[in-house]
Amino acid sequence: MTTPYNDLLDFERETQALAQVAGRLGWDQETMMPDGAVEQRAEEHGAMASVLHARRIDPRIGGWLAAAVAEDAVAEAQLRHIRRSFTRTAKVPAQLASAIARETSRAHRIWAQARADENVAAFLPALEKVLALKREEAQAIAGDADPYNAMLDDYEPGATAVQLSAMFGAMRPRLVALRDEIRGQGPAPILQGTFPEAGQMTLTKELALAFGYDLNNGRIDKAIHPFSSGSGLDVRITTRTNPNDPFNCFYSTIHEVGHACYEQNIDRTYLLTPLGGGVSMGVHESQSRIFENQLGRSRAFAGWLYGRMRDTFGDIGIASEDDFFACVNRVADGYIRTESDEVQYNLHVLLRFDLEQALVRGDLAVADLEAAWNDRFASDFGFAVDKPSNGVLQDVHWSEGLFGYFPTYSLGNVYAGCLHTALRNTVPNLDDHLARGDTSPATVWLRENVQQHGGLFQPREVIARASGATPSEAPLLDYLEAKFGAIYGI
Repeated sequence: MTTPYNDLLDFERETQALAQVAGRLGWDQETMMPDGAVEQRAEEHGAMASVLHARRIDPRIGGWLAAAVAEDAVAEAQLRHIRRSFTRTAKVPAQLASAIARETSRAHRIWAQARADENVAAFLPALEKVLALKREEAQAIAGDADPYNAMLDDYEPGATAVQLSAMFGAMRPRLVALRDEIRGQGPAPILQGTFPEAGQMTLTKELALAFGYDLNNGRIDKAIHPFSSGSGLDVRITTRTNPNDPFNCFYSTIHEVGHACYEQNIDRTYLLTPLGGGVSMGVHESQSRIFENQLGRSRAFAGWLYGRMRDTFGDIGIASEDDFFACVNRVADGYIRTESDEVQYNLHVLLRFDLEQALVRGDLAVADLEAAWNDRFASDFGFAVDKPSNGVLQDVHWSEGLFGYFPTYSLGNVYAGCLHTALRNTVPNLDDHLARGDTSPATVWLRENVQQHGGLFQPREVIARASGATPSEAPLLDYLEAKFGAIYGI
């Protein structure tokens, strides 16, 4: 039967399908596109952005929303998402949306080359253009309100800079104190030898399958910056290899599988609707971080991985499962956020959160960004940045216009801490399974309590329903202090 609600959902499914096509352009650009195609791909991104923008503000949507009747909670949630998208998108001129798509596509390739060349100056003009466009977009959405909150709302609906600053402010002292205590202890063991790419990729596939990734609806490729792309029946991940550091490959893979499984496990009746994707990047990150850290770096699973690495590579210079567990969780000075240990990871995020707020609000000029980054890094970590690829050029996000994205990484860690506490209470024998490489009790619990719901609930509601408590940073900090206190004897 034709109703305003059904007509709206039919229209929305076509829009969602086109958005998936646009996303596939991005995946191709990261993994397979020839270097010479940059300018053409930028125009393709711009064209798709124009088409999607026009559909998202189609006048018929307003009429359908006014007339649609929600007969159940699912319909109410669908209408909530569509209304939010319609309202926000209508505030952004079509020409601006297209310009952002074109400039971020160009800026991404400029960033990649600048990073390879260690040349910050080559990237800054592109960043200046992207920042100006994203400021314009945020101001159009925010009106008289804080434009940075409008940026945050793209990735974590309902979050504000004030709320996140308070949460992160509560985290910093305990994280710094824990790190400083660990620095006074002896170093953890390290891997020795080289680890061929073929062996890494073979074990990477095994890890992906062990954590529930469905390769019938996905694939694993290589990229400069690992990511997950897609939704529903086509969810792809990437990883990267380093012959001297296989953990980079393995834990990047587990991390991205967490994102991918979230998308693959959403109720299939939501396919190509607003409920058919992860509800926020904070909740998304909770899945990748709990897969990577609380499960993948647990003592039990590390013991299983130790055996599989010895089977694959032979002697790896580690004498026992306990030493391997300490190696996997080694706290060490480093520059790279994605390679950071659990104790210091959030300090990397907080640096970016503060700097991007200053950029957006005009308190920090793009020309001064590298110096500001280097000063802040030295203050937070106690040593100097040695080269741009280990500093301001290490992350892809700002080249893609993803201002407001970084804080969701730490928010995801907070959410993961809440979920892990509830999971352990529900599945007390979890380690028995993880020691055999069987993650299913955890992944099934996460699928049933978080992933299957997609966008049905609000982000904080998802975590509260699953964990049985209001989201708080306390469970994460308690977990870190207990885990690393035991490893380092503090």
